[in-house]
Amino acid sequence: MDLGIKGRVALVTGASAGLGLATAKALSDEGARVAINSRSEENLKKAAEQIKEKTGNSTLIYPGDLSLDGKAEEIVDRVSRELGPIEILVVNAGGPPAGPFMNHSKEVWQKAADLTLFSSINLARAVIPGIVEKRWGRIVFITSIAVKQPVDGLIISNTLRAGLTGFAKTVSNEYARFGLTVNTVCPGYTKTERLRELAEAKSKALGGSIDDIYNDWIAGTPAGRLGNPDELAALIAFLSSEKAAFITGSSIAVDGGSYKGLL
Repeated sequence: MDLGIKGRVALVTGASAGLGLATAKALSDEGARVAINSRSEENLKKAAEQIKEKTGNSTLIYPGDLSLDGKAEEIVDRVSRELGPIEILVVNAGGPPAGPFMNHSKEVWQKAADLTLFSSINLARAVIPGIVEKRWGRIVFITSIAVKQPVDGLIISNTLRAGLTGFAKTVSNEYARFGLTVNTVCPGYTKTERLRELAEAKSKALGGSIDDIYNDWIAGTPAGRLGNPDELAALIAFLSSEKAAFITGSSIAVDGGSYKGLL
């Protein structure tokens, strides 16, 4: 199926590994002109090589810490000057630290908010004027199943990603008439390095082996397995396409059925 995004300019953040890298590959495979961002230039170079190997297409890299003041705007400006105005924005912000409420200082909360919430808002603010001018655009925020069903031990993530979901829904209503769709995707337990880090943190806090923790997560997933990054990326590519023009303001779970609610 041709998604109709060949030649569209896309920026994917947090794209050196995991869900972000899988998304960049999927968009590049559809012919989008993809720019990728993460904090590590070395890791971005490796990611660009993987994208080239899979799709045959080149990818521009833009290293930088988006939690820093002005960095989101700087990256968007550079991409726009070198590739053209950004039409597809996929935000994969870093996961906040795990642990119970009283383990996190005010400074930890602020640092996590700058990375997970405010960097996303700043990126959206930077790309929306160009999208309004072109009357076409797609923004997808990668959040977590925690926005639908809070995860024990992830209080910062539960809080900030819920806030981002509220932002996305509000912006989607405000800009729908300009041809912009804004959606969030909510991955469940998916095979990434981030999930490994969470398993290690849970093992350290509660005891038990990492394998036992993985098995518990799988047992709570009706599909009976962990997700693959490519599965989430396929949905994001569709939401970024011409064919998804009437889908906006939605939060879509990709979790193998682990969410227990009805809506």
